Amino acid sequence: MSDNALLNRDESQDHESLTVPLLYHRRSLNSTSQVAIVGANVCPIESLDYEIAENDFFKQDWRTRGKVKIFQYIFMKWMLCFLIGAIVSLVGFCNNLAVENIAGIKFVVTSNMMLAGRYWMAFLVFSASNLVLTLFAAIITAFIAPAAAGSGIPEVKAYLNGVDAPGIFSLRTLIVKIVGSIAAVSSSLLVGKAGPMVHTGACIAALLGQGGSRKYGLTWKWLRFFKNDRDRRDLVTCGSAAGIAAAFRAPVGGVLFALEEMASWWRSALLWRAFFTTAIVAIILRALIDVCLSGKCGLFGKGGLIMFDAYSANVSYHLADVPAVLILGVIGGILGSFYNFLLDKVLRVYNLINEKHAAYKIILACSISIFTSCLLFGLPWLATCQPCPSDAPEACPTIGRSGNYKKFQCAPGHYNDLASLIFNTNDDAIRNLFSKNTDSEFQHSTMLVFFVTCFLLSILSYGIVAPAGLFVPVIVTGASYGRFVGMLLGPHTNLNHGLYAVLGAAAFLGGSMRMTVSLCVIILELTNNLLLLPLIMLVLFVSKTVADAFNGNIYDLIMKAKGFPYLEAHAEPYMRQLAVADVVSGPLQLFQGIEKVSNIVHILKTTTHHGFPVIDEPPHSESPILYGLILRAHVVALLKKRAFLSNPVRIGVEALRHFSADDFAKKGLGNVDKIEDIELTEEEMEMFLDLHPFTNTSPYTVVETMSLAKALFLFRQVGLRHLLVIPKIANLLATALFKLAY
Repeated sequence: MSDNALLNRDESQDHESLTVPLLYHRRSLNSTSQVAIVGANVCPIESLDYEIAENDFFKQDWRTRGKVKIFQYIFMKWMLCFLIGAIVSLVGFCNNLAVENIAGIKFVVTSNMMLAGRYWMAFLVFSASNLVLTLFAAIITAFIAPAAAGSGIPEVKAYLNGVDAPGIFSLRTLIVKIVGSIAAVSSSLLVGKAGPMVHTGACIAALLGQGGSRKYGLTWKWLRFFKNDRDRRDLVTCGSAAGIAAAFRAPVGGVLFALEEMASWWRSALLWRAFFTTAIVAIILRALIDVCLSGKCGLFGKGGLIMFDAYSANVSYHLADVPAVLILGVIGGILGSFYNFLLDKVLRVYNLINEKHAAYKIILACSISIFTSCLLFGLPWLATCQPCPSDAPEACPTIGRSGNYKKFQCAPGHYNDLASLIFNTNDDAIRNLFSKNTDSEFQHSTMLVFFVTCFLLSILSYGIVAPAGLFVPVIVTGASYGRFVGMLLGPHTNLNHGLYAVLGAAAFLGGSMRMTVSLCVIILELTNNLLLLPLIMLVLFVSKTVADAFNGNIYDLIMKAKGFPYLEAHAEPYMRQLAVADVVSGPLQLFQGIEKVSNIVHILKTTTHHGFPVIDEPPHSESPILYGLILRAHVVALLKKRAFLSNPVRIGVEALRHFSADDFAKKGLGNVDKIEDIELTEEEMEMFLDLHPFTNTSPYTVVETMSLAKALFLFRQVGLRHLLVIPKIANLLATALFKLAY
């Protein structure tokens, strides 16, 4: 970060930082936790170096690489994509397997008690099991890995945009994310597992990219090939795509989700690798699901992951049905934007509780769990029992874990339609809502009560200190809304209620998350019916357009509340009226090409900048010139290596043999070398460092008259962290740079 010569995307706490005009004006402290959004005690965040530092050492090192090394590098990229896909698919499968069995046992025990007429005991067992699961998830999240709370998608999205919060990809976060998500989803809280799976995939990719975790002694030298932010960004993108693919068994939808929602920078080679990663996920999941279909996975649902193949009937619709679909999309957009508004407010209120002490976070989570259990067990008692249809496609009433016709408290031969939805897992509820030939199964009052319950509980449950996703709750809420609209239209439409549930889910997703292409493909892969494509496209387009008139998508709102600086793809109109010279500030901190060690140490200790201009003056050049840009990490590495000179003379190419690429490779997460850790003698402080071989001689440089909008475009599209700004008159360049150093 710098000044009249440097625009820096670094997250400095210096109030003179240039990031204030370009990025959000933010406090010096920031949140890495979903439950600490406004003003809590949190960690600072840092920008990432996506640009390749093309210095003499880099060029020399690259020239020495033979074909074998280059082949090994390319092979390892594909191998890591394979490993990411394989590990994420196994985690996703085990996640679903654990949730289905834990929740299944809970519902089986509760149902057996109700069959015996022990209703109070059934309520106590149901509530206590939910409370224990929620308490476990809250404790491990609050005390072991606070960064694992919430969805994780806003953190991953911010990382791919260029900022890194400590701890979001650590091994502890990964473990807590997996275990906590299983406990939270099994506890009947209205939370999903898709968001945590995206974060899980990104964690796995980041850890593999850095060669494991040195802190816990889990490192592999053969994986340490990508010690730079550029390669790690590609791997994290593939990991996020694999997460969605594992959560919904939607490989193409996962790739499009990473492209449309997560990644700020994309290229064709990354598309191939992301597609390869999700293909591996799909193949392994298919094999594992086949094993479970043979009955070897306990209470694992027969429908596979989520509600795959839930709606496969032939769809027939006519032009007369389009107005109803348009209305569905308009109302879905309004409801989605209102959902985002309420969720944002609730998260800010929760933070007033969460910022006090970890105990308050846990008490809040337990309170939400008890409230949820009371609603889920109590509301079905308000519904009237319905006689079982004679042509029911399955046993009626349903006894046990899941099914369309829950008996609950009803007499033999009758079922409780509200219990079939509310006293069930989220996946089974969606499957029931999407089911075909069930137009007469649910009452109007049942669907309205279920919609309001899901709408409120999904908002209240998301902000607790536990891994929690939004995808599945939004699908459940939208499906109930869509089915209710279909029931109101009744005989006035050719579309059945199950199809309206699918369209309602799409409308609510579009209104809340504002994605179109990826959501369309994910829903198609979930329902396994390409005939739905035109209607889903229409309802997504309408709902997103309507919702955009009110607020932003839910993940952007959370990122903004958490204080993550995020560069949008478009510039604000006022940026066209400003030049980069209008937003730079001083004083400038720079290095001479051959600098005294004491000066370097002083500048590093008195600033938090991560990039410094390097200039040459006579006698090292005919006139003062800008030589390039050097990174703080590289300067610290030189000091740590003690590559000092007794006299201020330039070193030759042969001196580079004393350095290796590992000396300048980026350290693992949280292992950055600091200037305070380096102890130098007085004699060493009087020596010199030649910075020329390690200075990037081709940094991105613009003239001071460039508009701020174009600078923003460069930062976003190229993935810059630093941008050098020079005077328009060339012969004043060195003078301007030199004077600003004082």
